[in-house]
Amino acid sequence: MTAKAIRLRSVLPLVAVAALGGCATRTISTDRHDLSEFATREFGSDTTLHQSAAARAAATASVRERLTQPLAVSDAVWIALNHSPRFQQLLADSAAASAATAQSARLPNPVLRYAKIAAGHVTEIDRVLSFSLLDLMLLPQRRRMASLQRAQQRLRSAGEVVAMATAVRRAWIEAVAAQQSLVYARQVRDAAEVGAELARRMEEAGNFARIEQAREQLFHADAMSELTRTTLAAERAREQLVRTIGLSRELAVLLRLPERLPDLPDEPLAETIVEQHAFEGRLDIALARAELEYTARALGLTRVTGTVNALEIGPADNRVSGEDRLKGYDLEVRLPIFDFGDAHRVNARARYLASLNHSAAAVVEAQSQLRESFATYKQAFGLAQHFRDVVIPLRRSIAAQNQLLYNGMLISVFELLADKRAQITAVRETIAAQRDFWIADTALRATVIGRPTEGPALGSTMATSIDGRPPLH
Repeated sequence: MTAKAIRLRSVLPLVAVAALGGCATRTISTDRHDLSEFATREFGSDTTLHQSAAARAAATASVRERLTQPLAVSDAVWIALNHSPRFQQLLADSAAASAATAQSARLPNPVLRYAKIAAGHVTEIDRVLSFSLLDLMLLPQRRRMASLQRAQQRLRSAGEVVAMATAVRRAWIEAVAAQQSLVYARQVRDAAEVGAELARRMEEAGNFARIEQAREQLFHADAMSELTRTTLAAERAREQLVRTIGLSRELAVLLRLPERLPDLPDEPLAETIVEQHAFEGRLDIALARAELEYTARALGLTRVTGTVNALEIGPADNRVSGEDRLKGYDLEVRLPIFDFGDAHRVNARARYLASLNHSAAAVVEAQSQLRESFATYKQAFGLAQHFRDVVIPLRRSIAAQNQLLYNGMLISVFELLADKRAQITAVRETIAAQRDFWIADTALRATVIGRPTEGPALGSTMATSIDGRPPLH
């Protein structure tokens, strides 16, 4: 049998064993499909990694079609998860991590050592084909660890989907509320202009005190200043939404927003419904437990490899010209003389204890975060409901009564305008309260899934489910 045949016969079993590591392409495809299913289930939108210019062009065409109508929050989420360059980067990083996990479950390639020594008419050839016997023995353990790493990566990727969708929802809410406030600020400015002009003419005719005319002019000046601030706030909120969903300059000019935020639901979520959905596969708790299990497996592996971390064996072939060929095997063992592996084992045990306490802390934090998020949600709903059901109806009633008094010539036009000015604060706070509720709703969704996010700062002046689906079901 030739040396080439010997080498092939030695390599074939190793190739068969290496195939046990699995197919990286299939692993990436499965992970990507599961991530898309998760996004569809939680946010009504799939995720797609575009790997060609044609795919990217098709996605851009779909974005253009969605931008022909005022942008709904569901469409904003779809654009971010299927078109945003930032999220495309995250999907690519996730695919790379899946491939790296698949690689970690494979055996290292065998090593072929070849030496040729010649002196005069004598030539000596040494051939040694070796592979790691220790890695082969530990292959099942390494494959289990790779599976745990893959589970962690899938949970992290799901968390990135939640973070992106939550950021998009919040940016959309802020942008629509800011635009709604801008429309109202323009109405206030127009009313202030009318009042200031009327006061000027009456003061010139001697029918109005100069101080009263100055008050009307000051109100107009304040309305102009507020319009400037509101315009800037609306532009900033719009650009934040553009950045979040990843629109290019050409697509950004097509963006139109709804005229107002969605109405409040008839009733807020019940705490029992929130608790029922919480902790059912919550991402942060599941990730902490997966990390703990992986660390425990790693501790067991360290106990094996801490002392002997290299054991290689393989067929050897030696041939000297004019003499019989020598065949045998080559064994290489790294002796634990300077390093007995005690530091590795201590390190592994310490990391296990840290992971154990991290898992326990994750549960405590999750429970607290859920309580805090739900409390914010309830308070935000109560505040928005108060403005909707109490403050605004009272303001409308007062306005109607003042209109009747004005029609009966019992109050002047300036008293009527003064009442209109009193409504400004109520309307602004109503818009802010509605905005804050939807932000709180978005934060609660993310917290229930397991990616907590900061809720609204209730009380700040300019905030059914936003996309028409029940927030939780």
